Amino acid sequence: MKVFITGATGYIGFSVASAYCRAGHEVWGLVRSEEKARRVARHEIRPVIGAMQKPDSWRDAAKNCSVLIHAAVDYQADTFAVDRQTVEALLALGQQGPQPKTVIYTSGAWVYGNTGSALADETSPLNPPRLVAQRPTAEQLVLGAAGVRGIVIRPGCLYGRQGGLTGMWFAGAFKAKSLQAIGDGSNRWTMVHADDLADAYVRAGESRLGREIFNITDRSRWSIRDMLDAVARATGYTGAIKLVPVAEAAKTMGDFAECLALDQHVDSRKAVHLLGWQPKHGGFVDSVETYHLSWKAAQEP
Repeated sequence: MKVFITGATGYIGFSVASAYCRAGHEVWGLVRSEEKARRVARHEIRPVIGAMQKPDSWRDAAKNCSVLIHAAVDYQADTFAVDRQTVEALLALGQQGPQPKTVIYTSGAWVYGNTGSALADETSPLNPPRLVAQRPTAEQLVLGAAGVRGIVIRPGCLYGRQGGLTGMWFAGAFKAKSLQAIGDGSNRWTMVHADDLADAYVRAGESRLGREIFNITDRSRWSIRDMLDAVARATGYTGAIKLVPVAEAAKTMGDFAECLALDQHVDSRKAVHLLGWQPKHGGFVDSVETYHLSWKAAQEP
């Protein structure tokens, strides 16, 4: 297959693009600069230099692809205005040429809001925090589009390689000498390794399914405090672990603080049954030393 992906150097996008390459597909990745183009080209991803805000810069590359993946987020602009514009452009391309094409949209498990110990699946009602309140609208655009196979992926919080939110913990312990979490530490994030998530994207693109939502999470159920303790052990951090109330954190972090305090339990059995997907990584705590070493290596020039 020919595959086009936005955010090809991003945490999710690069993992997904690389996984499609390993699976034998031809991949075109949207990047912003010549430097990033050289990076993806080294990994056999064909670079397309452009910007999400300018579909003309990537339309020609994307129009000949049978799988179109949106994995980028622009935090420097009006995030969801750019997100919607990109989704609409990808759907329009998906409706052109040989039919049908697959359009995959990257959402996230945060759209469920707090689930506590109750297990949420793809049919559960959504209660997104303010930061991601517009994601369900974009999801429905993709799922309801005529002439394309629309798929929505809702990943858990990523770990592995350079780290996402877990990378913030390593940076706090290793660089800032301050390890902290938002809330009381008893909440549990729903998690997934970056490589396991990428495998799910490949399976979804190859499946020929459409109008489907897939949660992609592993089976780990450690609390935030459990994971912070693991980070402290891996990094040799001996200071106090600070637990910051949401209201206090929101003064500097805004709506992001609410997301970091979510307590979630999310079911991924639909992906297991329909895609044959299985997480191969046991969880963040299991191999925290490895993830710390990987994060440290990623900090080097």
